[in-house]
Amino acid sequence: MVNCAADFKQHPQVINGCSELFRDLWGEDLGVGVRSAVGMGSLPGDVTVEIEGAFQV
Repeated sequence: MVNCAADFKQHPQVINGCSELFRDLWGEDLGVGVRSAVGMGSLPGDVTVEIEGAFQV
């Protein structure tokens, strides 16, 4: 989730940073997964981005 103004349209580009970090940490086979990128008018604690992940260990 991306905390943004109503006219902001580049949510996927913001979330790309997280996807690229996971890929760099765990490689193409394990670090690249599915994702959603949506805009929100506000997030708890006025955070900029909220990322949720599910990992199998």
